[in-house]
Amino acid sequence: MGIQTTRYDGGGPAFAHPEPLGVVATGLVRSFGTVHAVEAIDFTARPGEVTALIGPNGSGKTTLLLMLASLLAPDAGSIRICGIDPVADPRGVRAQLGWMPDTLGVWEELTVHEILAMMGRLYGASKASAAARADELLGIVKLAEFASRPARVLSRGQQQRLSLARALVHDPQVLLLDEPASGLDPGARIDLRNLLRDLADRGRTVVVSSHVLVELDEMADRAVFIAAGRSVSELTVDDAGARQRRYSIQSTDPAALAAELSAAGVQASVADGQRRKPTVVRLESETAAAELLRRLVLAGVPVTAFGPSAGALEESYVSSVGPAATDQAGGTR
Repeated sequence: MGIQTTRYDGGGPAFAHPEPLGVVATGLVRSFGTVHAVEAIDFTARPGEVTALIGPNGSGKTTLLLMLASLLAPDAGSIRICGIDPVADPRGVRAQLGWMPDTLGVWEELTVHEILAMMGRLYGASKASAAARADELLGIVKLAEFASRPARVLSRGQQQRLSLARALVHDPQVLLLDEPASGLDPGARIDLRNLLRDLADRGRTVVVSSHVLVELDEMADRAVFIAAGRSVSELTVDDAGARQRRYSIQSTDPAALAAELSAAGVQASVADGQRRKPTVVRLESETAAAELLRRLVLAGVPVTAFGPSAGALEESYVSSVGPAATDQAGGTR
């Protein structure tokens, strides 16, 4: 699902991308009356990386994305998109920015192809270039068979794919996506993940807000955690995987497993709320996990499953934001 970087010709200017400096936001504050949606957020997203934005409900994620997209002005703080201030030069920022909101707003009477071609024309492309780009993007997001259908008949997942194509019309340097996997089937989620990785590998800056933390483990290079309108921590996904984590172990002989874990000095508990009720241990690193598995096998413990209890980002999310927020780890605003 690779993407071509089409340059528009004729009928309008080729898009001149400035130095790809990514996204830098410092000291952001935004209130709506007495509601303090964003109180103190610092945020950086680098070219060539997929940056995950993670936080509980009401943490300020969508408000932050709207400010980055030049759709809301911060009350305080500064933003630079590819080195451009979206408050001072929103038009300049939007030329470099692709925005995919969590809800698609479209001209319902236009066909899928007409919507993308119209967007290309609005960005200054010639009629022929805009039509060609629409054809290209419909192939990339696997909507070619719906090209001549009105947008109103699309399913939620198909609308999400059209929204992504619309965000890519002008080959942006920075891509902001708010819950892009919502409504997508498993195959489409894989396609989305591959596309975003391809974009990052081509030097684009990709920012993804999603409640599907397992998906982000496979997609993201870096994560920024926010809570109560404040940035809490930032780390790479590799660093998250190297931290202390919980591991689940299953065995056909639970008594032998418990005895060997006790002999190894490893504290264990039985997970509640799961049908198989695995034994859960907390280990310092992947190296420690490999060594424990080796010991269990050599001791003759019949291990049938051994692996992390949760994704690396989920573990880091809990430790950064706090256990009280784990029930809100879904679609955060």
